[in-house]
Amino acid sequence: MSWGYGKENGPAFWHQNFPLAKGERQSPIAIQHKSAKFDPALKSLNITYDASAAKKIVNNGHSFNVVFDDSGDKCVLKGGPVEGIYKLKQFHIHWGSCEGQGSEHTVDGVKYDAELHLVHWNTKYGAFEEAVKNPDGLAVVGVFLKVGSPCLGLQKVVDVLDSIKHQEKEANFINFDPTGLLPGSLDYWTYLGSLTTPPLLECVTWIVLKEPVSVSKEQINKIRCLCFNKENEPQCSMVDNWRPCQPLKNREVRASFQ
Repeated sequence: MSWGYGKENGPAFWHQNFPLAKGERQSPIAIQHKSAKFDPALKSLNITYDASAAKKIVNNGHSFNVVFDDSGDKCVLKGGPVEGIYKLKQFHIHWGSCEGQGSEHTVDGVKYDAELHLVHWNTKYGAFEEAVKNPDGLAVVGVFLKVGSPCLGLQKVVDVLDSIKHQEKEANFINFDPTGLLPGSLDYWTYLGSLTTPPLLECVTWIVLKEPVSVSKEQINKIRCLCFNKENEPQCSMVDNWRPCQPLKNREVRASFQ
């Protein structure tokens, strides 16, 4: 059986096929304000996105991915806790079946309603596929989403979801600037972690933004209308596609703010 979020193939079973699930730097984690260490050496995040790099949106059976053309230098991340230049490959969201759950990271025990992940790869490795094999291969920006007023930057994504309702469906998705998904403040926590989905590779420098972004109930309900299944299979709503927090072990969480 392939991995997923169900009773038989959910996160509790992933270690059977992916032993790294019990590794030393797994994600997500429970962030605690008190124990996160302010590090004055951390730089400001420098994120530059260009709408013309957006290519398509795909239902991969676990979430939706908005995929970007990463052949040029249109969407890049620099600074923060990383060295060098990282290019945006894709973004996706994890969400719950109801409010009060859905985010992967938690802050002081609080679960947000959803969590956006902007996935960037380290250009020194030449390609995304090479980058994931290295401990500094990816930089993922995590943005907490909470139900409140609508997020204008998310609406274009929400409007196209009907066309990718089922697994393996995809649609062209062009002229989209993900800058509209970021909060006003780029204060962040950072730690060394992993992908939160199999193969759970321990290649991610996590940059979790402190300030959440507000999305409307209607927007999140529309996201919950996606399906895990293919079109000709029994209907299975795509909800609760999040991995629970993993042990911090010997890692430290640093904060860019006091």
